[in-house]
Formats: sequence, structure tokens, C-alpha cells
Amino acid sequence: MAGEKVTVAYEVPDADASWELEEQNVPETAWHDAIIEALRLVLRAWASRARIDALIASNVALRWEKARWKIGVDPDMTVYIPPPPDGEHTSSVCLWEPGHAPPRIAVEVVSRSTATKDYVTAPDQFAASGTTELWVFDPKRYGPKVHGGPFRLQLWRRDEHGTFRQLYRGDGPCHSPELGAWLVITDEGMRLRIADDAEGVHLWPTESERAQVEVERAEARREQAEAERERAEAERAEEQARREQAEAERARAEAERERAEAARAEEQARRAHLERERDAAKAEAARMADELAALREALARMTQG
Repeated sequence: MAGEKVTVAYEVPDADASWELEEQNVPETAWHDAIIEALRLVLRAWASRARIDALIASNVALRWEKARWKIGVDPDMTVYIPPPPDGEHTSSVCLWEPGHAPPRIAVEVVSRSTATKDYVTAPDQFAASGTTELWVFDPKRYGPKVHGGPFRLQLWRRDEHGTFRQLYRGDGPCHSPELGAWLVITDEGMRLRIADDAEGVHLWPTESERAQVEVERAEARREQAEAERERAEAERAEEQARREQAEAERARAEAERERAEAARAEEQARRAHLERERDAAKAEAARMADELAALREALARMTQG
């Protein structure tokens, strides 16, 4: 048996006199309330996104014995699906009332004054109440140093036989079968968050976080559109410059063609002028040859006479 895990099972009474709820709640510290509020906002946002009709409540008493109605538990947070008939106006869930059912999830955040209750008594109470799943978060390790504790995170769940079992205890993360998601510890151990992955990369956002993400996405889309517009404008300017350059090249080519045409015309005119001068010179040479011949003939006659 050395090194093997052993399951210890015991029966829990439906009610215990020590479970009577006090008339007034003991105020919790600011860090305790901040943990509950952050988790509540995450779960509310999840229910809204998933369109689940749920009550995500803080400090709503849970009672399950009508004959002993003072017996109950006052969890830090609970998830009721579906919600009780009074919805957010519910101050106490009484399981003997129509429409009142055990919570699907209960959460206890351990403080110095509640450490023994949250570690020892709470699992028994939630087992007796019919709660489906219990999370116990101990960020400051106030729990008792027994059975390897204290533990930052515990998860208890009711199995198909109705047995309430501790499925996880340790420093996290751990998987919540009820949510099909992971419980991860963030913010230097002071926040319990929910994520799609054990590494906590894809955290479930609150409504404000989701809104901020949407704002950032919209800003990114705006910047992308602006960049696209600037690129398109640059491309248009580049195309315009290419067209103007091509037009200038066509103008230069036309000017070169006109200069070449003018040069050809000038050359043709020069050649025509030279041709005329050549013809005139030939004509002058012929005339002079005729005159010389006439003079020779006249001279010959004079010599004979």
C-alpha cells in the first residue's frame, strides 16, 4: 500500500446543530471580496455569452431542511441554473420551496477566520445540500496543515452515485467538469480565473474586459483600414506618377519624332537645293561649252579668211 492513494468515505448527516446560520454575516476583508467579485463578473459574462439563464449570487443562504430551517450554509458565491423564481432578489434558497434547486457550483474563498469551516465543515454541508460542484480557493494558505494541506485550490464534485468526492487538491490548475473549463490561479496567487486551457492563455473575460477587447479590436480594425487607405492612396499616387512619367516619355518621344521629322525635312530641302545648284552648274557649263565652241568656230573662219 506504500505510495498508493486510499479513498476515505463517510456518511454526512442531513443536518448538524453546528450548521445553524448566524443572523449576521461576518464582514470579509477587501482582498477576499475582490476575489469573489472578479469571479462573479467572469461567470456572469459567461452566462450572458452562452445565453444561460442563471443566478450568480454572493452570500445567498442555502437551506435544505424545512423542519430545521436554521440549518444551512452561506457560501461566498453560488451558481444556480436555472435561477430561483425571485432571481436576483433571492436572499435565501430553500430547497423545499417550488423552483428552488441546489446550486450547480458553490465557491468558498478561505480567510483566516473561516479556514477550518471551509476545509472541514463546508464539504460536508455542500454534500448534504445536494450541491453539484464545490471550489475552495485558499490564496493565502490559511487552511489546516493536515493531509498535505493547506492547498491553494480544491474541487469537490458529486458523482453519478451521489457521492461527493474531492477530485483535486493542489496549486492548480484543475478542470471543472461542470463548466468544461479550467480553474487557473493568476495575479500572483490572488485571483481565481476560468480559462479554456490549463495554461490560462485563453481566460474567460468579464463584460468590461470583453468590451475592452472589442474596443481594441475595433481600434485595430480602424488602424488597419487607415493603413489600407494610406496604402491605396500611395498606390494611386504611384500609379499617377507612372502615368505622368509615361506621358512625359510620350511627349519626349513625340518631340524627338518631330525633331527627326524636321531634320529629315531640312535634309531634303538641303538636298533639293544642292540638286538645283548642280543642275544650274551643269546648265552653266553647257552654256559656256556652247559659247566656247562658237568662239572656236568663229576663230577658225577668221583664220581661213
